[in-house]
Amino acid sequence: MSKETKVKRRVATSLKNLSPELQEEVRKKYPQGYTDHMIRVDKGPGDFFYAIVLETEDTSYLIKVDVKVDDQLEDDEDKGFYDDDEIKGADEIIDATDDNFEEDE
Repeated sequence: MSKETKVKRRVATSLKNLSPELQEEVRKKYPQGYTDHMIRVDKGPGDFFYAIVLETEDTSYLIKVDVKVDDQLEDDEDKGFYDDDEIKGADEIIDATDDNFEEDE
């Protein structure tokens, strides 16, 4: 007797192209969101996308998800901190550290 191994069908698709039933399966599998479960898929030099995996009985889905990197916050945090080659608040830091050190005589 030989064992029959069933090969799962492999599908790559976008999250927005999934049927409502499969979208519900994604919500069940990732109830807290899928941010921590995304994988980066490299397609070639400098070309990539992020995806999550969903397994059903007969199909393995690689689901492309849109990722928006919000780097504006970091830029806004730096504004005003480094002005005129001087760090704001540096004098207060120096004064505080001077009080904590004893000089060798």
